[in-house]
Amino acid sequence: MTAPLSAGELERLRRYDTPTIANAIETFDIRPRTAGFASPAVRCIFPQFGTMIGYAVTARCRAAQPASQPYSRHGWWDAVAAAPAPRVAVIQDLDEPPVGAFWGEVQSNIHRALGCVGAVTNGGVRDLREVEALGFQYYAGSVMVSHAYVTMVDYGTPVTIGGLEIRPGDLVHADMHGVQVIPPEIARQIPDACEAIIAKERTIIDLCQSPQFSVEALKRLQP
Repeated sequence: MTAPLSAGELERLRRYDTPTIANAIETFDIRPRTAGFASPAVRCIFPQFGTMIGYAVTARCRAAQPASQPYSRHGWWDAVAAAPAPRVAVIQDLDEPPVGAFWGEVQSNIHRALGCVGAVTNGGVRDLREVEALGFQYYAGSVMVSHAYVTMVDYGTPVTIGGLEIRPGDLVHADMHGVQVIPPEIARQIPDACEAIIAKERTIIDLCQSPQFSVEALKRLQP
């Protein structure tokens, strides 16, 4: 198992947007270019917050029907507190379609106190003004009015959010474009790969914005 990244290493990754990170991951050719990121069904609710990065803690919930017996979240809280920091709470809503929001002002405050920087869900979120003021990030499938009969089903297993499988401990990187997972075996190499991509793209962009632009010059840069 790869050791968690240091605060400095995480901060360096947080400097890059998701498209640049995605391009960098492609250079290692360790997964298909169609894998590793959530679909547009999961959207960023507070794009002004910039890039979010942290280690996934996972759970599943549902809200369509009352639970047959009350479910204690105490074990979940213990699991969140024991996970590597910073943490991202990733909760799959099992209802099709989701009908109640797990995430609101109270849950956001609880999870922020537990060291989470944000939440990722295919389900709903609410209390947007209060959560925005808290600085807690939401990535969600929808915005909802009610929590309905929301209850946690289990935690600590792989979940699927917007077609992306996220496992406990996965390194989640997200911004206004969406959510992706950085493979741990190359995480420390990603910043250098990003810088190489940025330098190459800068050369092309500079040419395109230059009075000396020509098709032939572009062909030389992009054979």
